Amino acid sequence: MRDGVPEVTLPGVVDRHVHLGLVDRALLADGPVAEVHDLGWDPRETAAWAATPPSGVRVRYVGPFHTAPGGYPTGRSWAPDGAVRHVASPREAAQAVADVAAGRGFAVKVALHAGMEVLPDDVLGALVTEAHAAGLLVLVHAEGAGQAERAIAVGADVLVHVPWTESLSSGLIARAAHMTWISTLAIHDGPGRPIGLERALDNARRFVAAGGTLAYGTDMGNGPTPVGVNEREIELLGEVGLAGERLLRAVLGPPSGHALAAPLPVPTTAAELIVWLRVARRS
Repeated sequence: MRDGVPEVTLPGVVDRHVHLGLVDRALLADGPVAEVHDLGWDPRETAAWAATPPSGVRVRYVGPFHTAPGGYPTGRSWAPDGAVRHVASPREAAQAVADVAAGRGFAVKVALHAGMEVLPDDVLGALVTEAHAAGLLVLVHAEGAGQAERAIAVGADVLVHVPWTESLSSGLIARAAHMTWISTLAIHDGPGRPIGLERALDNARRFVAAGGTLAYGTDMGNGPTPVGVNEREIELLGEVGLAGERLLRAVLGPPSGHALAAPLPVPTTAAELIVWLRVARRS
């Protein structure tokens, strides 16, 4: 009860795609975001952040991007050397996965960027096989023609962005319906509704309609993204058709995590969820 108004308690927000090395992590403390998943950084640093996280925030991490020699994000100014693991053979793939497991990463992050060198099929397959044998998920950054299809065909578990560089066929989306796609829709937003955003929204709508799981993730640290709740990301989840329990499952964590309370009814739309989170406090 707050000011005589009954409160509703819900789990905190889980942002499933962040890069903590590119933001002021302290700004997350004791806010509505209760858990973040760092999807690509020097594993020594991410392990340290998980051990001493911002107050009230759980940090999970994958460790480095696994990519071909010369592949994405090699040479990017924002990516420290330790954030990139070059994998040149199936044998190196096995060792790379073992290192993720030893470092307590929850998944193996793989980069397939058609604009740079990409992993050949045998190395990509080895990464997926070894990861699954170790009980780890495979999360793929798929960018450029044919790369989402490769990730789907090889058995990856998650696409870390809704595909935005190409429109996927209905058949391919149906084959991907068992997967989770992390939204990151707002990073494509801008004046005039950029074509990348329109492609991503269309792919996401059809993926959701096919029964796929769409999860809230912001790519926090990629450009001027807010450190905390990204309201535009939630708005765009509403645009692709998420509402009610499906929307809450996409944005919020499990009941076992940190909880939020607000003197408002359970939200059922994206607009209601945004307002609810604005007034919510840690319970």
